[in-house]
Amino acid sequence: MPAQKEDDESGHNVPTKATSNGTMCANGTLGTEGPEAPETDSSGTGRMRKPLERNGSTQNHVVHLERRLGLFSGVALIVGTMIGSGIFVSPSGLLVRTGSVGVSFIIWLACGVLSLLGALAYAELGTMNTSSGAEWAYFMDAYGPAPAFLFSWVSTLVLKPSQMAIICLSFAQYAVEAFVTECDPPRGVVKMVALVAIVMILFVNCYSVNLGMAVQNVFTAAKLVAVVVVICGGAWKLMQGNTQHLSNAFNGPMPNVGAIATAFYTGLWAYDGWNNLNYVTEEIKNPSKNLPRSIIIGIPLVTLCYALINISYLAAMSPQEMIESEAVAVTFGNRILGALAWLMPLSVTISTFGSANGTLFAAGRLCFAASREGHLLDILSYVHVRRLTPAPGLIFHSLIASAMVLHGTIDSLIDFFSFTAWIFYGGAMLALIVMRYTKPNYPRPYKVPIIIPVVVLVISVYLVAAPIFETPRVEYLYALLFIFAGLIFYVPFVKLGMTPRFMNKVTLFFQLLLEVVPTSSMAMFE
Repeated sequence: MPAQKEDDESGHNVPTKATSNGTMCANGTLGTEGPEAPETDSSGTGRMRKPLERNGSTQNHVVHLERRLGLFSGVALIVGTMIGSGIFVSPSGLLVRTGSVGVSFIIWLACGVLSLLGALAYAELGTMNTSSGAEWAYFMDAYGPAPAFLFSWVSTLVLKPSQMAIICLSFAQYAVEAFVTECDPPRGVVKMVALVAIVMILFVNCYSVNLGMAVQNVFTAAKLVAVVVVICGGAWKLMQGNTQHLSNAFNGPMPNVGAIATAFYTGLWAYDGWNNLNYVTEEIKNPSKNLPRSIIIGIPLVTLCYALINISYLAAMSPQEMIESEAVAVTFGNRILGALAWLMPLSVTISTFGSANGTLFAAGRLCFAASREGHLLDILSYVHVRRLTPAPGLIFHSLIASAMVLHGTIDSLIDFFSFTAWIFYGGAMLALIVMRYTKPNYPRPYKVPIIIPVVVLVISVYLVAAPIFETPRVEYLYALLFIFAGLIFYVPFVKLGMTPRFMNKVTLFFQLLLEVVPTSSMAMFE
């Protein structure tokens, strides 16, 4: 059947093709993948629904994002991104904010359960819409372009770069400490090492998707070995009878509501990354099965590791010693490993490097997806002609992360990240609930009980509101103002479609410099 064209929602002609079952789908739909194929909309009119996926890259394009991530790589991306610096830094911060070993341990487990529930809800969203971009794609489907733009605006300029900056600063801190024993590592040296790490990770991910995932798989395996070493060391101390810090776990006053919320921020930072697989769904093999399976395997594994690591820490040192230690894992290694104590700084650097690699891998796909829809610069949606990697998006994120490394600190970045991120996580839960009613016939290869997104939504509202009411800070106002400031750019450049004349020349310059093209530029190669 010859190719035809249909008008998309923006008035552009979108080429369509005949699928194997005789239905018509536009470029970007996954017409041959069963549940991901386009279905009639929920209005009952029989019209083809117009999902975000149709603007994606498909195998009909010479240049496209290939499906190269299987179940093992999916689990490795989740585990490798979640287990970063948090578990080696956050235990002390969580104890400070709760003042109780028992309460802090409960919050660690609660953070794991909350992450799992959120990820399961994301699994439904990710199998409904298998486009890359995670929250951005789901906001487009549920709310329309304006909220989706605000998410891409904040996430691209702040959330993802700050996340990578935090991880790379932690990597550099531990890497430099291995060579500086008698004083604190120089701040300038730490920042330079963090910048070198960003450049290395950028090169890996621009060079090849396979290389990026190979690095992720290897570093995930290495960090799990380090986790096992910590757990075995703690078990050895427990067998020697060092249980005094665990037996009086609930001694001390209960923290107030605001302190619990900020303690959750600290714990949830260690778990962040549970949604990163949703950013790369266009590259997952059989996403309807491998996306939820990766989540169900990966997040409980991380939760179990975190619980056992915290028990191990308390078997080797007191809560006060944990609070006073700036590097809990290093202090633990000095107590347990003796001459092999150097393994702990090495393990942390391996862990954080792998986490930063997974973070950039996912962040570049958000740039790619949002730019493809016209919400960011066009060049950010282009793909390298030979390596099939979204190089411009990766480079853009790395540049912003580098600027944050030079001018930010770990603590300030974590608080801003956590507060802002949970606004959008709650928005994604609301999107799922809304689409249960607005798109009841939308294909759902994987479906969660409606109580799950409702619970996560309520908790996210609490996490955002409690710190504001308990300890108001001007930073929270700045975060909200920055989110809505995106409308200043949305109205002229997205809603009205205004484009400065010089942008075409800028796009062409970077296209030639980086050897990248749009995913739909098939005619260039025919």
